[in-house]
Amino acid sequence: MNRLLIAIALAFLAAVAAGYLSRRNRSAPAESTTWSIPAQLERSDFVRPDAPWLVALFSSATCEVCASVWERAQIVDSGEVAVQNLEAKADKRLHERYRIDAVPLLVIVDAEGVVRKHFLGPVTASDLWGALAELR
Repeated sequence: MNRLLIAIALAFLAAVAAGYLSRRNRSAPAESTTWSIPAQLERSDFVRPDAPWLVALFSSATCEVCASVWERAQIVDSGEVAVQNLEAKADKRLHERYRIDAVPLLVIVDAEGVVRKHFLGPVTASDLWGALAELR
């Protein structure tokens, strides 16, 4: 009988210890990472506000990916498409105004200032050309 009581007590203590340890070692919940993407831009804040399309790159001088996105974006500059690089320090006011919190952010904007397409992070030349062709 004593052995049975000791076994039950040990099992109970083991269950309590396991429950305590499992609560203590729980991982923190995964963070939700949602970035701010503007839906509308004031075209007069950017180069050539009269152009039918604007490709604006919000970037940072310390961002290596931003430089490669800028190289691809410059290629689409034309009479129909104005292209502008907005570096975080040099264009701090616009980054703050449009609540840009992640770079590189490339937006394709129509004549009314509506952001019609965006790319957050790296973008290929074919994706950029394809998006412009689809929108135009």
